[in-house]
Amino acid sequence: MAIYTLPDMPYDYGALEPAMSGQILELHHSKHHAAYVKGSNDTLDQLAEARDKGDFTTLVGLEKTLAFNLSGHVLHSIFWNNLSPDGGDRPDGDLSAAIEEHFGSFEAFAGQLSTATKGVQGSGWGILAWEPLSQRLIVEQVYDHHGNVGQGSTPILAFDAWEHAYYLQYKNVRPDYVDRLWDLVNWADVTKRFDAARAAGNPLIVAP
Repeated sequence: MAIYTLPDMPYDYGALEPAMSGQILELHHSKHHAAYVKGSNDTLDQLAEARDKGDFTTLVGLEKTLAFNLSGHVLHSIFWNNLSPDGGDRPDGDLSAAIEEHFGSFEAFAGQLSTATKGVQGSGWGILAWEPLSQRLIVEQVYDHHGNVGQGSTPILAFDAWEHAYYLQYKNVRPDYVDRLWDLVNWADVTKRFDAARAAGNPLIVAP
């Protein structure tokens, strides 16, 4: 039985036009995201088979494959909800205050996240995350789906920088695509993720 399932989109495929074409969104969700879901489930099956046989010769490759596909599934699930046809502008309340505190200003934060996303070498993501040890917001550059991140950090805003997210519309001009993403950010969703991450406290430190 499948453990992971492809989530429904929170809007129609054409809802984010003109910033993101319906053709790209449909391919991105129904093909690429679906492949990560299938890859996660298939790898779990292969791991179960390895345990049953007591044969772990392929374990290292399977662990990498699971991390790649599962992280792709998680980040895409966040990405769809981080965007909205009614998005844009900037956050308010506690999230706005935290951005001011941890980055100096919204403009400085937006500049850092944009540069991180535009500058990913190859495929990856720009991420705004909550880091529980320091209780602060940080920007991370993710390579592929799961490299170069702080252990325990929780993504709350994800910008997809894989070519399949933009190439059919923006060709090789990734910066233009990233600039348009700001017009789609669903700050209500980002705020909910921020509040939930803060409410979790610091799960990395457990009292003896």
